[in-house]
Amino acid sequence: MKLNKIMMAAVVAFGMSAVAHADSGHGKVNFAGSIVDAPCSISPEAADQTVNLGQVSNVALKDGGKSTPRNFQIDLENCTVATGKTVQVTFTGAKAQETNKNLLAITGSASGAGIAMTDTSGALVELGKGGTAQILQNGNNTLQFGAYMQGLTAGEGGSAVAVVPGDFTAVTDFTLAYP
Repeated sequence: MKLNKIMMAAVVAFGMSAVAHADSGHGKVNFAGSIVDAPCSISPEAADQTVNLGQVSNVALKDGGKSTPRNFQIDLENCTVATGKTVQVTFTGAKAQETNKNLLAITGSASGAGIAMTDTSGALVELGKGGTAQILQNGNNTLQFGAYMQGLTAGEGGSAVAVVPGDFTAVTDFTLAYP
């Protein structure tokens, strides 16, 4: 009888121990995305990215001056394309000024500058217009671009706009077309 009580106590103790350690942490994983009608998938890292343009001197931007370009890319995955198939990228966003429609507006405490983007050949990207078509290959493809700060001027050949130091952000959206 004494052995039965000891066994019963041991079973209860071990059972309680298992219950106490059953949940040693938990969480949840959410998945999101979209299915697109296109020959390529956009890498999740390329769909939402931040390009750090650094701490640019206001002196470098004076009189329409430019900062050092920083590269960024759009990675396309699992492309299945016919021979000669191309992709065109269109960047859109708020323009810095009407006299230079190719500079992206900045917001924040900094002012007097905008962001210019270039394509793989170094040509200035025109906001709202499809860029030069780039040939795709089956598999993964990388579309190369650059971005830099540029000081604003008051119109064609006009005087410089004062470059005010501070923090800034800017947003451009991109769309892909497969002509």
